[in-house]
Amino acid sequence: MTDLVFRSACELAGMICDRTLSATELLDAYLVQIAQHNPKLNAICTLDEDSARNRAKQADAALAKGENWGPLHGVPITLKDIFETAGLKTTAGYMPLKDYIPQQDATVVARLRAAGAIIMGKSNLAELGGDFQSTNSLFPQVNNPWNLNYTPGGSSGGSAAAVAAGLSALDFGNDIAGSVRQPAHFCGIYGLKPTDRRISTAGTIPEVPGLPVCLRQMMTVGILARSLQDLKLGFSLIAGADSRRPEVPPIPLNSPSEKSLQSLKLAWTEEWPEVPISAETQQILQGVLRKLTDAGIRMEEPASFDFSKMFELYGRMAAYVNKYAQPVNRHTIRHSVKLLWRTATQGDKELRRLGNFSRFLPELLNPSLKGYFETLTERDRFTAHIDSILEPWDAWLCPVAVTPAFTHRPSWTAIDVDGRAYPHGVANGAYTMPFNLSGHPAVVIPVGQTLEGLPVGLQIVGKRWREGDLFAIATQLDSIIGDRQTPQGF
Repeated sequence: MTDLVFRSACELAGMICDRTLSATELLDAYLVQIAQHNPKLNAICTLDEDSARNRAKQADAALAKGENWGPLHGVPITLKDIFETAGLKTTAGYMPLKDYIPQQDATVVARLRAAGAIIMGKSNLAELGGDFQSTNSLFPQVNNPWNLNYTPGGSSGGSAAAVAAGLSALDFGNDIAGSVRQPAHFCGIYGLKPTDRRISTAGTIPEVPGLPVCLRQMMTVGILARSLQDLKLGFSLIAGADSRRPEVPPIPLNSPSEKSLQSLKLAWTEEWPEVPISAETQQILQGVLRKLTDAGIRMEEPASFDFSKMFELYGRMAAYVNKYAQPVNRHTIRHSVKLLWRTATQGDKELRRLGNFSRFLPELLNPSLKGYFETLTERDRFTAHIDSILEPWDAWLCPVAVTPAFTHRPSWTAIDVDGRAYPHGVANGAYTMPFNLSGHPAVVIPVGQTLEGLPVGLQIVGKRWREGDLFAIATQLDSIIGDRQTPQGF
């Protein structure tokens, strides 16, 4: 049954539909895998076994009567513990929410249930989704299935670890700075950050329940999976307009252009000059470049953007949208001061100028409506600039992070990269934050491993609202450079 839990969600759904496999049998296989491996990974923080068993039995009974609930009929999945689930604890790893049981599903959850998915439980994360590791005050830290001494990333680290280790067929997270893409890269799986406002965020945290909806920019719902086909399926089920979030437009998934590999025009950026990637990551990406060049694909360096200004704009934007998302109390103040102090004092001095979030204290302590609108206007200009950079290209290929997974460490401490100390946010967010700021969709595919056996991913950035093209291009590229493997021992 071990092989079964590593099959794609699409394949499993097909097996259940044609009744070569029952939903109950599949759930049992996942529960065995969870019982065996979750104690060392801490990927799943809340398991809802009884409800999942009842739902699996109902799924089998429905099929026996000729009823099909939808594309995920009877497939067990998990959800990052930021999605509100009616009747099931939702904590976001935040102590004041340790006993919070929502009365209503998040829009994404409701749509997945309507598609026939069985929600087994919730996956572990960084507290309130606020770190590039996955630690919080309620549950043990999440470990990377490739090496338990390493982080799976964050904030969707539990989601990525669960999918990589075969504890779940599919998982859904959120991404405001790379929280889906960096864990996918660290754990050797596929990840999607869609176009900004493509998927409703209704019923998601880090806005603590009862507070205003502040994260109306840059925050997206994302997907973690073991195949691009699963990403595409999951996206098709949850994207679209929602009366709970009127700003989500009713834009359908576009039909891909069906260009051949050789007719694609791809932009290639091996690294931002201001933030060099590790030598080992660079070596793997150079191997990817050779494979694509040998396949006859045209790639060139695209036009550039001012990285320093981008990072400053992202920081100001993040300060404004997060200002009122959490209550002001001793816990959040202590947490914020620690983050600001470490970004201001740790890491190479030149790089620290980029990642020093303490310079945004004016926006945090004395925000102004005028300042917020000025920042939004600058963001619009940046989005238009990235649109113009991408205009000649079908997609833009670039790294996901400066390094592969790193060893566990206190939150927001510096990371050594070939003898140079990188501030935590720069090492982990420099290659993902630009596309949260601009709102462009991006897919991560696994493309290789380091000598220590740690996965490395590649980020494929598409044009806004053109996820159909992005999936088609990523699928063609994956057939040449994709390298998803199963962690040893799982």
